Amino acid sequence: MRPDLLTLAASLAAREERFALVTVVRRESPSSARVGDAALVTGAGDYHGWAGGGCTRSTVVREALRAIADGEPRLLSLSPEPEEGQRAGVVALPMTCDSGGTVEIYVEPVLPVARLLLFGSSPAVRVLARIGHAMGYRVEVVDPDADKASFPEAERVLQSIAPEGVPRGAHVLVATMGERDLDAIEAVAGSAPAYLGVIASGKRFAQLRDALRARGVSREALERIVAPAGLDIGARSPEEIAVSIMAQIVERRRRPAVDASGISAPAQAPREAIDPVCGMSVTIAGAGHTAEVNAVRYYFCCAGCRTKFLAEPSRYPAARAVRS
Repeated sequence: MRPDLLTLAASLAAREERFALVTVVRRESPSSARVGDAALVTGAGDYHGWAGGGCTRSTVVREALRAIADGEPRLLSLSPEPEEGQRAGVVALPMTCDSGGTVEIYVEPVLPVARLLLFGSSPAVRVLARIGHAMGYRVEVVDPDADKASFPEAERVLQSIAPEGVPRGAHVLVATMGERDLDAIEAVAGSAPAYLGVIASGKRFAQLRDALRARGVSREALERIVAPAGLDIGARSPEEIAVSIMAQIVERRRRPAVDASGISAPAQAPREAIDPVCGMSVTIAGAGHTAEVNAVRYYFCCAGCRTKFLAEPSRYPAARAVRS
């Protein structure tokens, strides 16, 4: 891989930003890509490097954004006759470049290390810190009475944390046992945590919810809080409670999200437009070839399609455009 892509990847990883690495693993003439060609796609859809021509690029960006969203790698096969390339474990897609050829591309999402942010220093929190560390989570503990010696597995032990210091997308447990509950939940609720659980009885949490609403915490944020935290497995001991909470966190990470009604919510797919010339799907984020005609914006897989369109726009359907 090119040194500049490695440098960029290291920089994005240090900032805990999501991205995908793209590598050409097979090709058939006359594809312009070569085995070993590589690119990097950021979570915003920016494309760096080279993994084939313009029409290949739009497909790669779209599939890379999907991989970033679901965290799953995929092997793409772009061919003029994709039905012939159907194989288990391969995503077969059409190759619309005029030059033709077949190219297979491996897309690997690179996601930040999962964060586990624990408020409190109860026995269950101590066990959960050990479990989280063993599972590869980056563990941080917030408690004014805790120290690093009490939580050797934790990366950091903080006396307090400001709302802007809460890692976005962290898995959070508030187990302050009635002390500083309100401050902890309020600090976290607005940071879009992947999971926010509270160890509290139903009666206690009802009181907390009313107080948080009075402090201005949104109804939507309150509805995402899990209380009491953990799967209902009849847990009693601190160890069992910690296991039930970790199991619930894993369940939330590995299964589709559910809305307030309990209905599975589909993963949000990248917003796309259709190239009016070749009919190929083009991811709007980071699209490199666009044109605006009569206040209507069109998106293209490559410069060639854009040139054909601008030569005679009336030939192509406006229904495939995105209005400005």
